[in-house]
Amino acid sequence: MMAVMTRWSLLADAVALFHLAYVAFVMLGLGAIIAGAALGARWVRNFWFRILHLAAIALVCVETIAGMACPLTVLENALRRRAGQAGYPADFITYWTHRIVFHDWPAAVFTALYYGFTLAIVATLLIVPPEIPWRRKRTL
Repeated sequence: MMAVMTRWSLLADAVALFHLAYVAFVMLGLGAIIAGAALGARWVRNFWFRILHLAAIALVCVETIAGMACPLTVLENALRRRAGQAGYPADFITYWTHRIVFHDWPAAVFTALYYGFTLAIVATLLIVPPEIPWRRKRTL
């Protein structure tokens, strides 16, 4: 029985770490784009990175508009229940992942943050537009 609980717990921890990585991609990605643009870095104009970055936060906004719970949170909670855990375990990685990602703020604060980040990301697309691959000049 302990091996089963450990397997589900480890899967839940992996989901929590992925969730943290997702949040970091959106938040740190925006900062990196701004810093990269200021430094004239070429990667900032990578079309696929920029579209993926916008899609990541847009998905969060769509979930919020639809009134959906985050699928990663739902999955993690289901895995934790499967592991026989009532709440988040106190192990180091999971504890700090949850301390960083989740806060006891009202839902409206999160909604404002999601929309604010989305607007900021759209603004960077306008200020520092990505190079569209199919519009690139080809040299022979």
